[in-house]
Amino acid sequence: MSTVISTRVRLARNLKDYPFPCKLSQQDREKVIELVKKAITESNSAIANDFHFIKISDLNPRRAVSLVERRLVSPEFISESDGRALLLSKDESISIMLNEEDHIRLQVIKKGLSLEETYKEADRLDTLLDENLSFAFDEKLGYLTQCPTNLGTGMRASVMLHLPALEKSRAISRIAGNLSKLGLTIRGAHGEGTEPQGALYQLSNQVTLGISEKAAIENLKSITAQLVAQEEQARERLCESIEVQDTISRSLGVLKYAKLIEHGEALKLLSNVRLGIESGQIKDIDSAVIDRLMLDVEPATLSVALGKSLSPHDRDEQRAKLIQKRLN
Repeated sequence: MSTVISTRVRLARNLKDYPFPCKLSQQDREKVIELVKKAITESNSAIANDFHFIKISDLNPRRAVSLVERRLVSPEFISESDGRALLLSKDESISIMLNEEDHIRLQVIKKGLSLEETYKEADRLDTLLDENLSFAFDEKLGYLTQCPTNLGTGMRASVMLHLPALEKSRAISRIAGNLSKLGLTIRGAHGEGTEPQGALYQLSNQVTLGISEKAAIENLKSITAQLVAQEEQARERLCESIEVQDTISRSLGVLKYAKLIEHGEALKLLSNVRLGIESGQIKDIDSAVIDRLMLDVEPATLSVALGKSLSPHDRDEQRAKLIQKRLN
């Protein structure tokens, strides 16, 4: 399913002997960080040496924002740096946020539609932590979390979807209303409160209480398949239009030859080109190249890659150069 760019599974956990992060003292925040860090890095697991430990207070603003842009942490996580830390795998497929809304926010990201595999990896890490830590758990309520909406499994599974045809046909709002009745939600790429850019949408489960992880995964997988089918049908009709074909060709031309490209424009043009690739109009570019560019053209990520602060004008220039290099 090329419509599905990536899959993410996130687990929320708290240590039973400590208050939730909103009530934690600075000293106890450091204790929680050290306990979780040791549970991973001093374990007998093969992944023990696979993580970078990052104190958020040690990051400059550009690097912190870049983590958000690459969907490795939440925007809320970097809004406060004291007493917060991150365990990040070397390939950046696993990130463990410490002392965000909960003591532990563990997330695993994999390419494409791979809900079972992603959950299996997250569950393996959860088991590793559980062997060394005591989680806050209730027989009736399940895992205890600061926000009641995460009680139960504490799991949020999501898929990142590219839905240009459904977006252009203005079907997203109708779909969102129907999804809420099924216990799912569809949002912008960075989650709650974010606007979609580049026709990227995050579909995720809302219900965590009274449902098993397996049932939640199966429900999300089923609805994803239905959304993908709707998108593919809408694409067939959309891409028959000479105007749409022209838009795709012009978008590729601008990306290949423009000297300045603003962030929002870049995402829109990249989305059009991805549509052209998936519809068969563009044959010499892999959609994986476009998916990577959609992350790498983000403002802070671009500055971090170049190792310096950039003015908006300089960013637009460097963004254009990066895109041209990748596409040509």
